[in-house]
Amino acid sequence: MSARRIAVVVLNLGGPDSLEAVRPFLFNLFKDPAIMPLPAPVRLAVAALISARRGKLARGNYAHMGGSSPLLKETRAQADALSLSLARRLPDDEVRTFIAMRYWRPFTEAAAREVEAFGPDEVVIVPLYPQFSSATTGSSLKAWEKAYRGPGRVRAACCWFELDGLVAAHVERIRRCWEAAGKPEKVRVLFSAHGLPERDIEKGDPYRWQVEQTCAAIAARLQWPWDFRVCYQSRVGPLKWIGPSTPEAIAEACEDGMNVLVDPVAFVSEHVETLVELDRDYAELADLHGCDVYLRAPTVSAEPVFIDALADVAVRALGRASGTEPDGRACESGWRGCPLQGRAA
Repeated sequence: MSARRIAVVVLNLGGPDSLEAVRPFLFNLFKDPAIMPLPAPVRLAVAALISARRGKLARGNYAHMGGSSPLLKETRAQADALSLSLARRLPDDEVRTFIAMRYWRPFTEAAAREVEAFGPDEVVIVPLYPQFSSATTGSSLKAWEKAYRGPGRVRAACCWFELDGLVAAHVERIRRCWEAAGKPEKVRVLFSAHGLPERDIEKGDPYRWQVEQTCAAIAARLQWPWDFRVCYQSRVGPLKWIGPSTPEAIAEACEDGMNVLVDPVAFVSEHVETLVELDRDYAELADLHGCDVYLRAPTVSAEPVFIDALADVAVRALGRASGTEPDGRACESGWRGCPLQGRAA
């Protein structure tokens, strides 16, 4: 068999690379119909209003991190590590990784042009969202399908919320965090995921179900001597969001006399939700409620066991017959928002 040219495209949300980019980044985010399901003229007006109103607060948060989001740097490290892992698995093929961000540079369209210039025989899309949501994986995949017009058979990995390497990486990060703090007793692990409006779940989005499955798998392997809670952060706007919220879960843990260890279960990279919301805002909240110990496990980032598992996902995708198939259990048949509902791996 002749050597193949394989493009592996990792998808992520993106983040502003300067303080000046914060407002246009927010505009790009909120103008996405997957985020703001309104008629186009109304959506654009609302996106402009929100990005203007939230711009000052958001700029302050990014200034706290040094003036930009670390998400691109983190994603590049993951892509580089993924390239090395794939090179070991596919030594006879030419494999190149590309980064496609949804709301800031490098945009999906620019990545698509780079892949087209590469001229691949195979294209594997790897969304860096552990749990499927129409607002993340769904939106990013649609953007790629719209942008890419190049050669190659395109395959997309999906539904890797119970990936063994993902679970193992979370367990390792939680244990290291706890041990580095001196192994405090009476610790409640809070699995904190980005929230969604309840209406999305009612429409059949499988996100919450998949988050719960990830958390259950981590808890089972961790065999923690205390207890766990699943909670959701980053609520925006007046709609009712899924809960309990992470602030509520922190307050409850403190009232129960527990210490807190937060695991960012739906994030694979450090960014504003972890470095500001979890590390600063929620730490202050825990202190306000009298929590003796507040800990936050790092994201899985480029943890080798996680990256190697992602490489396995990409390799398996190469052998599949259709464009998108699940890498594990497909969603329960009731989650009609998942494009893979009811299909076996």
